[in-house]
Amino acid sequence: MKNAPRNAALLLLSLSLAACGQQGSPAASEARTAPTLAQAAAPGTSLQAQTATGPLTQDETPQLWFIEFGERPTSKGGQRSAIAAEKQLFRQQAKAAGIKFQERLEFDRLWNGLSVRVAPGELKKLQSLDGVRGVYPVLNVALPDAAVVNESRPEMLTALAQTGADVARNELGLTGKGVKIAIMDTGIDLDHPAFAGRVVKQYDLVGDAYTGRNTPVPGQDNVDDCGGHGTHVAGIAAGAGDVPGVAPEAQLGVYRVFGCEGSTSADIMIQAMERALEDGMDVLNMSIGSSFNSWPQYPSAVAASNLVDAGVVVAASIGNSGSGGVWAAGAPGVGDKVIGVANFMNTHVTLKELTVSPDGTRIGYQQASPSPAAPTSGSLPLARTGTPASTADGCAPLPEGSLSGKAVLIRRGSCTFHAKAANAQAAGAAAVILYNNAPGALAASVTGSPEIKIPVVGVSDAFGKVLNDRVAADPAATITWTDRVGSYPLPTGNTLDTSTSFGLSAELDLKPDVGAPGGMIRAAYPLSIDPSGYATLSGTSMASPHVAGVAALVIEAKRRAGQPIRAGDMRTLLQNTASPKPWNGNPGLGLLDYVHRQGAGMVDVVRAVTTTATVTPSKLSLGESERGVAPQTLTVHNSGAAPVTYVLSHQGALTSTGNYAVKPQPSAVSVSFSAPTVTVPAGGAAQVTVTVNPGSTPAQAVYGGYVVLTPQGGGTALSVPYAGFAGDYQSLKVLTVAPRVARFDEALGTTVPTDNLTFTMRDSDVPVFQVHLDHFARSLRMDVLDARTGQPVNTQFFNSSEDEYLPRSSTPTGFFNFAWDGQVRWSRGVSDNAQDKRKPVPNGQYVVRLTVLKALGDASNPAHQEVWTSPVLTVNASKK
Repeated sequence: MKNAPRNAALLLLSLSLAACGQQGSPAASEARTAPTLAQAAAPGTSLQAQTATGPLTQDETPQLWFIEFGERPTSKGGQRSAIAAEKQLFRQQAKAAGIKFQERLEFDRLWNGLSVRVAPGELKKLQSLDGVRGVYPVLNVALPDAAVVNESRPEMLTALAQTGADVARNELGLTGKGVKIAIMDTGIDLDHPAFAGRVVKQYDLVGDAYTGRNTPVPGQDNVDDCGGHGTHVAGIAAGAGDVPGVAPEAQLGVYRVFGCEGSTSADIMIQAMERALEDGMDVLNMSIGSSFNSWPQYPSAVAASNLVDAGVVVAASIGNSGSGGVWAAGAPGVGDKVIGVANFMNTHVTLKELTVSPDGTRIGYQQASPSPAAPTSGSLPLARTGTPASTADGCAPLPEGSLSGKAVLIRRGSCTFHAKAANAQAAGAAAVILYNNAPGALAASVTGSPEIKIPVVGVSDAFGKVLNDRVAADPAATITWTDRVGSYPLPTGNTLDTSTSFGLSAELDLKPDVGAPGGMIRAAYPLSIDPSGYATLSGTSMASPHVAGVAALVIEAKRRAGQPIRAGDMRTLLQNTASPKPWNGNPGLGLLDYVHRQGAGMVDVVRAVTTTATVTPSKLSLGESERGVAPQTLTVHNSGAAPVTYVLSHQGALTSTGNYAVKPQPSAVSVSFSAPTVTVPAGGAAQVTVTVNPGSTPAQAVYGGYVVLTPQGGGTALSVPYAGFAGDYQSLKVLTVAPRVARFDEALGTTVPTDNLTFTMRDSDVPVFQVHLDHFARSLRMDVLDARTGQPVNTQFFNSSEDEYLPRSSTPTGFFNFAWDGQVRWSRGVSDNAQDKRKPVPNGQYVVRLTVLKALGDASNPAHQEVWTSPVLTVNASKK
């Protein structure tokens, strides 16, 4: 019996390049202040509503599909002839059945299958063909606007210090020389001096005109970057010159998967992975994430893991959906062998400067978008509308002319930045200086109506207080614009960027794996976009190439020592030697941030290349604790010339409750060891048993912490992160909102809920079910029942083709469309030939029953399933 096809009616997730949001929430009116743990966990403090109680508004349904076959890909031992035969059989069967589809790309090295474009009504027919192992959506990958701060001083130097890359280069002599790093992105500026003479492979897989909605036209070696993202990523990983990257002498392979506008897709990503393998790359960086698609079975995640097994280290951004709650990590970063990367803030930021009288104290600021740029000279009298104690400063209309010709200081809080700027503008202000109500710099957006036509800038709370005190002491105080810039410490430095995504994976695997600097990173940028050749961007897109560059330095060091490292061992080494960081909500409390948001912590290349010991496994994914947590065995390997004794200890990290809204809880976990120490012989290994007890951790919470091994007598301490789910994982609800019956509206180009439940089943007049998935579904099956008897119509609808590995909706109001075309399927044994048949139901009344099997659920256990039955649907094929 053939394998059941998968994923036949999935979604179009919001895959995005993971860069592009600056520090904080520019559109928000309130700063994320530094709360106590009790305040952060209190009701009403969440960033988003916890449950999907409102209308479903965001359609996430896909257009292109992966078709997977049964033979292993060639990198895993599959035979090319057998793979070709499977595809040929598929094409022959589809032609014989009269199925219309357009074939796009085919794969055999890292994943065995095709990508196709097919009408919704034809998809189920393809799914039923012999040899089809799985069907998955080809997720679209959007090219976002870059969050760029155009300054002239590098923050790359301080970012390098966070990972030890500066020491690795200056003291250990590591530069990445002889190592090949592949950059899958928007291309690269080949004229930029940062990459001169080091691009050894280049391939354009799409062409300039590709937008994600048309047919890609490969341009061979036309990898010129018309977006900027790829150049910046490559500059972080391996830029040279004035702003050197992590591995400035590494060679580069450039794989362009974006045109000049629009999107790319997961099938093109796999095509680029296969080419990187063929080109002999050592490391691949993918600053591309598919948030909320947390199944490691997704084709791009599988292909990326197979690439690691084939000898290529793979680093991938985990995503920028921090505001989307837990379970937001995405493919390919959730791949079993992939290094999924989280984003830490840089320790410093370069800002434009103004000065304030009487002594010319410098004040660093960020330009608010989309207000006019601040001038580089000239002075303005300074005014204020409130004090550092104000909670709604500038939110009410101000007297006309009261701020005429002045730069007005306004504190963040209660209303939008646009409202504050608009009120000041209406009162005659010549400029607005917004200041934060919590520690840290302020990046603001003043988008709105009326248009803001005066310069608006944002400053930190500390600078805001300086300006407030000056005008309070001297009503005649002035500010002066300058053309200078300066480097300023970030209070949030070395903590997680608020935008970085939470794990775990859908199968409770600990993700992300490690973190690196990604907030406020200055690196190379296309000269055609910015003549300076440099820009500052933020996001996990910027963190991932740090890890790719670090991996290149480790590879160089190991080769130099005559001890080449396997690609599959790189993650172990980086996790063992990483350093977990404190909670970004309030670093002063001394609590470690969530393990399922930072993984093992900040990578440290010096510790990675100098340690003589490692621990396996390098992370503990403990699963659900409904029946207790099984003891875990750690093996410590010592390649050194002397035995080492390690003292075992435990560090707890924050626990999270909630889904779309995340609420921190203190750790209630205890950890015991089979022995307080473990001695590892020279050139040998030793084991220790670790038992994790979740204790009083709240049900449905995700908990985590670190097992720490500290060597007696000094040396490199090692750590192993762990994470688990408290209680019964299947207690999480999936169908928190009743699905709705809809029909396709051709004028709107989307589905619209309907009360008219009579359908002709011709063209697009079919029932569509809008389904919000509050958590991952292992499968979703739809059965058609006779409304009078409640019995199945002949056999199960899509009998052996239920949808599998469904991601959760990305927002509380997101939904996926699942359509019924009025046909049922006659299973094998009922049909009169080798092929299954699908036939239309007669006119009549029916109901459709949706059965969801939860993630890691047991299909034989009713408690692991959720069921919804539609209202009565009338099929009237004769109706005009």
